[in-house]
Amino acid sequence: MKNTLALYGGTPVRQSILPYGKQWIGEEDIEAVARVLRSDWLTTGPMIQEFETAFAIVAGTRNAVAVSNGTAALHAITYAVGIKLGDEVIVPSMTFAASANCVVYQGATPVFADVDESTLLIDPKSVEERITEKTRAIIAVDYAGQACDYPVLREIADEHDLILIADACHALGGSLNNAPVGSLADISAFSLHPVKHITSGEGGMVTTDNPLFANKARLFRAHGITTDHRQRESMGSWFYEMVDLGYNYRITDFQCALGISQLKKLMLWIRKRQEIARIYDKAFSGSEYVRPLTVREGVSHAYHLYVIHLDTEKIGAERNVIFSALRAEGIGVNVHYIPVHMHPFYRTRFGTGPGLCPSAEHAYESIITIPMYPRMSDGDIQDVITAVLKVTGAFP
Repeated sequence: MKNTLALYGGTPVRQSILPYGKQWIGEEDIEAVARVLRSDWLTTGPMIQEFETAFAIVAGTRNAVAVSNGTAALHAITYAVGIKLGDEVIVPSMTFAASANCVVYQGATPVFADVDESTLLIDPKSVEERITEKTRAIIAVDYAGQACDYPVLREIADEHDLILIADACHALGGSLNNAPVGSLADISAFSLHPVKHITSGEGGMVTTDNPLFANKARLFRAHGITTDHRQRESMGSWFYEMVDLGYNYRITDFQCALGISQLKKLMLWIRKRQEIARIYDKAFSGSEYVRPLTVREGVSHAYHLYVIHLDTEKIGAERNVIFSALRAEGIGVNVHYIPVHMHPFYRTRFGTGPGLCPSAEHAYESIITIPMYPRMSDGDIQDVITAVLKVTGAFP
């Protein structure tokens, strides 16, 4: 029964599920949070600016604006750059729904571009095909942690007078031609969710060199009000004005304390992720059933995710069966993502559907995300490899 799949009664590779991603919280992180909890400021305090300053250095930008989560960062960006009713924004279909939702929040229309099937990054040719007189911006998603082809996207954006936005929520710590992710577009969004490279529990960040965009994002995160409590306290004033409609997208000081502590370990963790990726690459290089995504030249990949294509025809089983088989083996695989244009909301609201982005649709049928996080042990990594090779080779 050793080689029989656990799905059919065999012995699983692992007895407990190995998650696809997981935070790493150390005692120094806990103490950093505890210090703030003992302080006078739990929110709108000094840790916000300290975190923003440290993050901007890592991102290679003059400004960073901390918000409550990655979706809030994207929403603040669409507000800051002036996306409004009647506008169109080009978004890749292979991404999390928030990349497109932030456009809808502003009353605009997301126009879905296809992706390069070898990388699952937005295809510049597809972007060009979808530009109209209503197009105002391009949102490029650094899928799985790999920077998009920003030099080409910049040429397109400049030619058509468009804002270039980076959804860099997967890619903190990565770079393209030695330029850090966060500095490659006009304005960028990051997520600090627990499965990401660093976490503040929940949290997000906007980075930009444009001070006007940064100031608008700060206004937006606090109801459109001109000053926060700490600023009024320092001035000995009660007076404030709401000058535009914003949201409560603030982040707390103790979240920022956690983020600052985690940020110090970022590059160590990126190197660990890259090491795991190299082990996976080597292990699957001889497989006729498994193909990792292509990494573009000049990219330092941040590896939020490690995604593989499955040759389901050669394997003799559909992706969903392989998914279930790997879960039964104790490997917490996932799928990133259902193409956004295939979700019921977008099909109903915007009339999207099958055939709009064929590369994204085809890739969706064959991709699986396998575990990738820096706290994985050598045994964990080997379990993943063993299970993938076991399952993909069991059906023919």
